[in-house]
Amino acid sequence: MNLTPMPPIALRLVKRGTALVLGLLLGTAHGATALKTQNVVLVTIDGLRWQEVFRGLDDRMANKEFGGVSPRALVDMQKDFAVGTPLERRQVLMPFVWSEIATKGQIFGNRDTNSPMRVTNVPQVSYPGYNEMLTGSADPRIRNNSRLPNPNITVLEWLNGRPSLQGKVVPLAAWNVFASIFNVERSGLPLWLTNQHSDPATASPQLLDIERWMQDIPTKGRDEHYDAFVYRAALDAIDTKAPRLLFVGFGEPDTHAHARTYDRYVDSIRRADRFIRELWEKLQSMPQYRGTTTLIVTVDHGRGDSPKDWPNHNPQSPNSDETWLMVMGPDTPALGERRDTKLLTTSQVAATVAQFLGEDFRAAFPQAAEAVAEVFPAQPH
Repeated sequence: MNLTPMPPIALRLVKRGTALVLGLLLGTAHGATALKTQNVVLVTIDGLRWQEVFRGLDDRMANKEFGGVSPRALVDMQKDFAVGTPLERRQVLMPFVWSEIATKGQIFGNRDTNSPMRVTNVPQVSYPGYNEMLTGSADPRIRNNSRLPNPNITVLEWLNGRPSLQGKVVPLAAWNVFASIFNVERSGLPLWLTNQHSDPATASPQLLDIERWMQDIPTKGRDEHYDAFVYRAALDAIDTKAPRLLFVGFGEPDTHAHARTYDRYVDSIRRADRFIRELWEKLQSMPQYRGTTTLIVTVDHGRGDSPKDWPNHNPQSPNSDETWLMVMGPDTPALGERRDTKLLTTSQVAATVAQFLGEDFRAAFPQAAEAVAEVFPAQPH
């Protein structure tokens, strides 16, 4: 049988079509669904208990004895936060979370609705918590907050080494121990920390202004400054570095909890909620990020539940292992506050971040926990 040679243009179209079909088949074979997410913002709020996130102000600590609240501060705190039911209180405390993330994304970690999440590390303090969160597994060698360079590779370091993300991973944090958590000498990540001084030759005028303000305002702690500086530096990083993965580490709630100042603790929670809202609104105003960005908010550890024990977090303080997770973005089904879910672990955050950016973290680090499947589109059967 004679076959008429196919015109070159038709041949090219067939080849393209064949390649497309093969790509789709390969994607289906791996259970992959094309994602709209091109950027991820990972925000951590150090030491924020799930009780305040899901119930709002806790009356048990709204006093001098257990919360360190002066009579004058108590009047203001009651006026601002002691309203109605726990559902109304949490809306007042974290309005962005409960008006936006709860309606357009998913929130895990409310024990009142049987949605548990916990850390797997034994110490239940910050460095072990962040290591677990960012590397996908707990490391028994990391037992406390000592400034030892992290022997493990975080998901940020790994993603920064991927061709499509190189130079587009930007971490900022209040707590100076993040220099060890990210092992900046090895990773080369452009970590910005409070109380630091950037190179005037490479930093933006806005960032240098932020650092001058930090120098002029008394610091709140030996190893960290106020979250407002982290927030402002994050805004600048979006404008000047256009990151595809932005890490923002807030620290004030943990500081105020350790100091047993419950009024300052709840004030810092509301402020963190506002910072997250304004970061999100800025991203949605920019073509690069609008409709292509996933927001993940979580915590490094829980705290004690009793009025006497709430400032503490360790194995001797019950509930210190209890954490929570919020996800909102173009690919996450809008299921809101989750109920009756299987146990999640903080170790699942690393693979979740990578999967949103089209990368398989567990293929490189098999010991890492799997991604949180519920926050991705349902796979076809």
